[in-house]
Amino acid sequence: MKPASAAVPTVPPTLGTIQGMRSTETEDGSKYGPPPQYPIESVDNALRLLLLFETQPSIRLTDASTYLGVASSTAHRLMGMLLYRGFVRQNPATRAYEPGQALSSIAFAIRRQVDIRTLARPVLERIFEQTGETVHFARLERTDVQFIDAIESRRAVRVGSRQGLTLPANCTATGKAMLSLLGEKQLRNLYPGQELPKLTTNSITSRSDLERELDEIRHRGYANSREESEDGVTSVAAAVAGPSGTVYGINVSVPAHRMSEELRSDLGGMLRAAAEELQGRLV
Repeated sequence: MKPASAAVPTVPPTLGTIQGMRSTETEDGSKYGPPPQYPIESVDNALRLLLLFETQPSIRLTDASTYLGVASSTAHRLMGMLLYRGFVRQNPATRAYEPGQALSSIAFAIRRQVDIRTLARPVLERIFEQTGETVHFARLERTDVQFIDAIESRRAVRVGSRQGLTLPANCTATGKAMLSLLGEKQLRNLYPGQELPKLTTNSITSRSDLERELDEIRHRGYANSREESEDGVTSVAAAVAGPSGTVYGINVSVPAHRMSEELRSDLGGMLRAAAEELQGRLV
């Protein structure tokens, strides 16, 4: 809670320019930042090959060897590892290397994440306008909550934005709401032992207590945090099942002195309806 005053890859040329020539020091610069202090040449070479797909649909082994200035056997080993990890595939007719499924999956995941934030943003804005409190949108990553979007309250005393932060799921309303969508087997795979991380004296610190609370959350349709992640901060959250098994959550965070049981119930109903609305948009 805070007052108002607080709150090495290479860019390659096209294959048309690299055939018959070797990459030079000038071409080895990167538009993404300075070189690392301790570069790993094999990793850099593999990444440089992947960057060629920005401009070329396929890469021949001879092109890769010439561009990197390495022996054909070295280029073959690099391509073999990229092939093994799914970053490239080999065209059986031409024997040239093309972008693989792993690259497509990464690109799709990034685009999907952007799309989900875009879909969720109007819902967050409406909740913010209705409550005047800080609103968050988060994703479950195993036993952690990653806060991926937020709208911070304009009130003098407010809960600060947690966008960009990662917290233990058992210590937050958003995390507990998202965990409530998991089955018993999934939950015990995530938490094989009884002991859980603790952020405050109010945090749930045993798997048994967490399982009991998750049962209540499933029945109620939303989760509460009573100063479990930070002293003076309370939250209410509801979960959304996204595509490909990803779980998301929406929460409203309120300074403890402003929270009442009536407000908690009202926020719970509001967030449950918002989660259902967003769920419909994701189908």
